[in-house]
Amino acid sequence: MSPDELRAIELLRRVPYGRVATSMRALPFLAAARHIVVDGRVVLRMHAGFGYHRACHGSVVAYGADNLNSGERDLWSVQFTGTAEMIEPATADLELFGPTPCSADGDLFDPVYLRIDPQFATVHTLSRWETPEAAPQRRLQHQR
Repeated sequence: MSPDELRAIELLRRVPYGRVATSMRALPFLAAARHIVVDGRVVLRMHAGFGYHRACHGSVVAYGADNLNSGERDLWSVQFTGTAEMIEPATADLELFGPTPCSADGDLFDPVYLRIDPQFATVHTLSRWETPEAAPQRRLQHQR
């Protein structure tokens, strides 16, 4: 794995959920998914009732996650692109996911699992260089 891919995997492990993107009937969509990382691959748990897993299976997908709502000073987002395949995870891998949600949009949650073998990964970072209190002073300096 490249250093960027290793960094992306490290960051992905810090958050439990992300979004998978692909197209269904020629229209793009995003779907939330729980993820784990197993042997350098991203494994997703989704609700089968939505049917998104069928659009993802055998297709090239993008999977992204971030810490943008974390309140942390340094923000990041990662994206993995690769082919998704439906799988049955090993028992040890299922335990890594933690408890399964009870419901999805009012229906009993029916888990389905996809594995993404990343072909490439992207990491983007944003750093907050100043405190919120210092921002007005900086704006004044730019206006002069």
